[in-house]
Amino acid sequence: MDNFQSLIIKRRSIRHFTPELINEDHVKMILEAGLLAPTSKSSRAWQFIVVDDPDMLARLSQCKERAAEPIGRAPLAIVVAVDPTATDPWIEDASIAASYMQLQAADLGLGSCWIEVRDRYAADGTPAEEYVQELLNMPDTLPVVCILAIGHPAEERKPQAIEKLKWEQVHINKWTQR
Repeated sequence: MDNFQSLIIKRRSIRHFTPELINEDHVKMILEAGLLAPTSKSSRAWQFIVVDDPDMLARLSQCKERAAEPIGRAPLAIVVAVDPTATDPWIEDASIAASYMQLQAADLGLGSCWIEVRDRYAADGTPAEEYVQELLNMPDTLPVVCILAIGHPAEERKPQAIEKLKWEQVHINKWTQR
């Protein structure tokens, strides 16, 4: 990518991927981005579970009733979990790490999609978090925030439209009704 501005304009959620595997060096760079993400009081309380087994990806894609299908179409998924006893802004810390990984993937020319797990449910009513924890043999003390589906894009998305930014939602020095 030319610069950060270009990266954030062009990065879009990708839900369809080619079967091409991801280079190991790229996987490492994506994980490094997550590990470098800032956390409250440097707690670094997150845990990342890398999944590249096709059968496991297919099973993970069933973690919630709708919108988890991209996991089953991706050659790689990263489950983002966190120890909530290590820091009180655990959701925020995990979310920042996941976002960093998505930006790194985009910079490498890869696509990604954030699959929300927290407070979501599988088709049978099982909490998605419990489904993922059981499937991956995780302790129930590590809540799952999201799963990132990552791969080579099999679809093109238009860049974000700068002219559609909602500048009316920006307030300077105090709230102003508009």
